[in-house]
Amino acid sequence: MKVAHSALHARHDGGKELHRGELVPCFEMPVRADYILKAVERAGFNVSEPRPFALESLLRVHDAHFVEFLRTAHEEWRAAGKEGFMLPSGFPARSLRRDHIPSGINGKMGYYAFDASTPIVEGTWEAAFAAAQCALTAAAWVAEGDKSAYALCRPPGHHAGYALYGGYCFLNNAALAAQYLRDHGFARVAVLDVDYHHGNGTQDIFWERSDVLFVSIHGSPETEYPYFLGYADERGEGAGEGYTRNFPLPRGTTWKEYGPTLSAAMDVIGGFSPDALVVSLGVDTYEGDPISSFKLATSHYPLIGQRLAELKLPTVFVQEGGYAVDDIGTNVAGVLEGFLSRR
Repeated sequence: MKVAHSALHARHDGGKELHRGELVPCFEMPVRADYILKAVERAGFNVSEPRPFALESLLRVHDAHFVEFLRTAHEEWRAAGKEGFMLPSGFPARSLRRDHIPSGINGKMGYYAFDASTPIVEGTWEAAFAAAQCALTAAAWVAEGDKSAYALCRPPGHHAGYALYGGYCFLNNAALAAQYLRDHGFARVAVLDVDYHHGNGTQDIFWERSDVLFVSIHGSPETEYPYFLGYADERGEGAGEGYTRNFPLPRGTTWKEYGPTLSAAMDVIGGFSPDALVVSLGVDTYEGDPISSFKLATSHYPLIGQRLAELKLPTVFVQEGGYAVDDIGTNVAGVLEGFLSRR
């Protein structure tokens, strides 16, 4: 399996996040990708730099003004006399206007962000754009005939919406991969999100579309981030009605409950009859993850990969979360090796 990865991910480093009432160093850190890289190299995968894709490729799933904000945000921050990392301090919540984008950098930041746990630093744009190019490269490999490919993306992407960032995510790498496949001969694409946290951004992007099915297994928003999306009754709208399916699970979920839920999600995907699959691969479902509450063991990740292989679809894996850094590489490689063992 080919792997797309860029060392530029390390440019996104040094910020802090507001986590449960405290300003702390980010759980989403460069060493995450370093551990995964070592694991996939040990497994014998072929790691390559991503192809150069134009900025305009991002506009297939993101708003142009939003992309320009991300590209220039830290430059504007410095121009306003600020230093260090950026976090928003106000948001257009209920009863506040959402139809006007403020001209000042603090207002713009709050307009486009939905949390205070996703700092922007000087190198954030460079890292995020490189991650997007990794996803597009992996999708291109599959479009050109590879049966599967893996985008080792950092920062992750599934919380980033059409014009929204948060949850450590700036550009939606999985959505970009799915759209690339749609644009290159795959009429129907399924996105399966197995990250612990609901992929609210991917759901947002494909909410009104019937050509891309979005299916997510995640911690219940009753208690888990991002809290305000991911309920089972969210099923799409307009042409997209029925093409979003959520499987929220409670804290403490083990493989006993997770395995049948994965099978149910795969049944939904099979009923859609897609031409290709994109997997938002988060391994923060692991029992040792510091910010998540499922109880999957390392031995379960190859089983996930084996189950996904049963769909017999061209598949792009896109890296999302996973914050138990000592084990993240082993768990990611377990999914990929399990998948290949059944292909």
